[in-house]
Amino acid sequence: MGTMHLLAVRTVMAGLLVGTVLMQVVMVPLIGADIRDEWDGPGIAGSQLPLRGVAVLAIVAGAMVTAQVVLASVWRLVTMVRAGTVFSDRAFRHVDRVVGAMSAAAALVVALGVVLAPGEAVPPGAVLMIGGLALAVAGSAMIVWVMRLLLAQAIARDAEAHALRSELDEVI
Repeated sequence: MGTMHLLAVRTVMAGLLVGTVLMQVVMVPLIGADIRDEWDGPGIAGSQLPLRGVAVLAIVAGAMVTAQVVLASVWRLVTMVRAGTVFSDRAFRHVDRVVGAMSAAAALVVALGVVLAPGEAVPPGAVLMIGGLALAVAGSAMIVWVMRLLLAQAIARDAEAHALRSELDEVI
C-alpha cells in the first residue's frame, strides 16, 4: 500500500472518528433534552416514552462507541501494514476487536428495533429497516471473521515458506 493510499485511509478514518465524537457531544445531549421534554410534557407521565427514549439514547451512545473501537483497531492495522508487520499474531488482537465491536453493534441495533417495535409511534417499516441494518452489520462482522481466517492462513503459509527457505539455504 502506497503512502498516498495510507494517507487517504487515515484521513477518512480521522474524519469518521471526529464525526462520531461530534455526534456523541452534540446529538446525544439533544436527544436527552428531547426525552426530558417529553417526560415533563402534559399527559405523558406513566407512558413508556421516557423509558424507550432512554433506551434509544443508550443504544445510540453504544453504537458510537463501537464505531470508535472499530476505527481505532483499523487504524492500528493500517499502522501494521505500513510497518510490514500485519502478517503476525499481533494483528489477530485488532481483528478480534473489530469483530467483537461489530457484533456488539449488531446486537445494539437489534435492541433498538425491539425497543421501538411496540406501540404505534414508529411505523412497522422503520422497525423492519432497523432489522435489515442489524442483519447487514452482523453480515459485515462475519465477512471480517472470514478475512481473519484468511489472515491466519497467510501467516501459516508465510511461516511454512520461511522454514522451507531455511532448509533450502542449508542444502545450498
